[in-house]
Amino acid sequence: MTTTTTAPVAPEPQDPFTGGKVLDFRPPIGPVTEPAPAEPGETVHEHEETTGEPVDLPVTEDRSLAARMNAARNGTRRPVFASWLTSSEEFVNTAKWAADHAAHTMAYHAVRCPLYAAKIAARSPRGLVRAVAVSANWAMDAEGRALRSDAVTKGDAELYLKLHNAKPRGRWWLVLLGLVILTAGALVLFGYAPMWAQFLGVSVVLGLLGWLGGNPDRPVVGGRAVVTSKAQKLTSDIVVRALSALGIAEVNKAVGKGGGGITFPSPITREGPGWRADVDLPYGVTVADILARRAQLASGLRRPLGCVWPEPAHDQHAGRLVLFVSDVDMAQAKPKAWALAKGGAADLFKAVPFGTDQRGRAVGIDLMYSNLLIGAMPGAGKTFALRVLLLAAALDPTAELRLFELKGSGDLSTLEPVAHHYASGPDDETIEQTVTSLREVYKDLERRAKTISKLPRAQCPENKVTPELSAKRSLGLFPLVVAIDECQELFSHAEYGKEAGELCTAIIKRGRALGVILLLATQRPDKNSLPTAVSANVGVRFCLRVMGQLENDMILGTSMYQNGVRASTFTPKDKGIGYLVGASDDPQIARSAYIDNPAAEKIVVRARALRERAGTLTGHAIGETQLAEDAARANVLDDVASVYQAGEDRLWSEVIVARLAEQRPDAYQGWTPNALAAALKPHGIAPKQIPLRDDTGTERNKRGYLLAAITEVILTTRRVSTESDDSPV
Repeated sequence: MTTTTTAPVAPEPQDPFTGGKVLDFRPPIGPVTEPAPAEPGETVHEHEETTGEPVDLPVTEDRSLAARMNAARNGTRRPVFASWLTSSEEFVNTAKWAADHAAHTMAYHAVRCPLYAAKIAARSPRGLVRAVAVSANWAMDAEGRALRSDAVTKGDAELYLKLHNAKPRGRWWLVLLGLVILTAGALVLFGYAPMWAQFLGVSVVLGLLGWLGGNPDRPVVGGRAVVTSKAQKLTSDIVVRALSALGIAEVNKAVGKGGGGITFPSPITREGPGWRADVDLPYGVTVADILARRAQLASGLRRPLGCVWPEPAHDQHAGRLVLFVSDVDMAQAKPKAWALAKGGAADLFKAVPFGTDQRGRAVGIDLMYSNLLIGAMPGAGKTFALRVLLLAAALDPTAELRLFELKGSGDLSTLEPVAHHYASGPDDETIEQTVTSLREVYKDLERRAKTISKLPRAQCPENKVTPELSAKRSLGLFPLVVAIDECQELFSHAEYGKEAGELCTAIIKRGRALGVILLLATQRPDKNSLPTAVSANVGVRFCLRVMGQLENDMILGTSMYQNGVRASTFTPKDKGIGYLVGASDDPQIARSAYIDNPAAEKIVVRARALRERAGTLTGHAIGETQLAEDAARANVLDDVASVYQAGEDRLWSEVIVARLAEQRPDAYQGWTPNALAAALKPHGIAPKQIPLRDDTGTERNKRGYLLAAITEVILTTRRVSTESDDSPV
């Protein structure tokens, strides 16, 4: 008996949804091989393949009430009223503009009324001729005559009889009646009516005849009262055209034949003084790619660079572009008045007004718990931006201001009446005063930290300064604002630069929670003029116009230029406009408020009055700073002389500062050899190379001071003082 063995037959794949047979038309992958010959008795099934489950299941839209409610809950609600109706400021500005525009238009045309009247009178004869011609053609039925003539030419007697019978009758009588009425009216008008009625009647008749005799190509009103360069309405076609011109491969594929196109998730609408378009870029294209090509985008939109502002959507994917195209270049738009220019006080625990964005919306900066770095080329508006923030700080009567302007032009001199410390100039003395003040601030950090650590948890739950703690003057936790303009002069100083960088870095890192705010401004942002540790730890940065990528990233942060945030695209006319990073979740365009010196002086007068009422005027503002510095310089001689022990006639600087800190930690804690040199320099004492043996017995040469030099200056100072007291008055 012969047994036939057959291979197991695999079931044919079927569609899991319809039950039908699945046919696979895919070409074979890899080299095509002939099927192996079948063994005797084996049944071979051709085209037999094993198929898996389908990957893409059919999508069915959920039309249930719950699904629709969930979609509505997660959707974005459109405003019920337009933005200009919900904002009192925008409503008032719109109403003022409309009234002013109407008044100007009326005045413009009122002045030109005599010219318009002359044009109408000159065209009235032609209007009379046209009126007579139209009346005669109507009375003679000129339209019907042409039709009857055409019927005669065609020999259509029936059509001619119909047209002839339909010929209107009595039109001449109506024309004659109209002439009689007009003649009678003119006789009554000129015979019995007053002069004003005659003038009015003649004007109406001439106006009608002038209107009939007018030429559409040459209107009576030859120009508009306001000539505007109205921006073209932004449409989806214009946006797609502009994006296609950027040279991005994925965009070109999307808009090309067979591409998926560029989609707009919401309609293009008006927003403030411009148009807003939300765009979903093609897959793989990010908003950073568009930001890096802002100039090309402006060219594609045929708008000035200062009108085109692409930005990412804060709460959407990386390919959602928000394109704002303003009607007017941001640099040419009329700046809005600063919110605190006319009145009011500031609170540094809240965002202080700084300026406006490209849409004209207010931009504020939270200074508390943060630090700020401003950088720009000379003349770009750096100092003006810094002064806006300092004026806001001055209007907070609880804040202490320490201001140092190292250019020497007096740009911050208007704030001198409210400053605890103030110095101006590029000289060594001003640099020394700046470093001295930074040492005091650094030392105050330790006191503030100890004060906070001793407070009950209920009063200070987050271990940082709060508005309630700041209000208690006895705790000494008031806001302390240190501002250094042209800080590159400080950090690049041969003697004090390194120490200043270390002090500022420590203040930035530790002062944030202790109520200490450091504001730096520079026009030379490079590694030698701005320590990396300083620029890397500043929380808020404002970069106005710079020349290149290095300066841009030194101020705004690494890779900002690569991500399209480029302050190098600003032009010389963009004064006060820059990229603000750190004040919000994403970089934003901001234009600082413009406050000139006369306006700043009025604000400072108001700020000083607030401080006088609060009793918070101190230091330089009341003339105490120089006296304190003189006393410190006089006492340091005696203190240094006291650290020399019996038999010692010379000491290294590092030994002197160590002993000073041990004897009087309240005055000399944290001093360095450079600080000691700065304190002794006004007395004419400079460090020298002193040979001494260290703890191991090895002789070394280090900088130090001779006791004899210190003693000689002390005796000279006392002798001069005695002679001055004994001199006759």
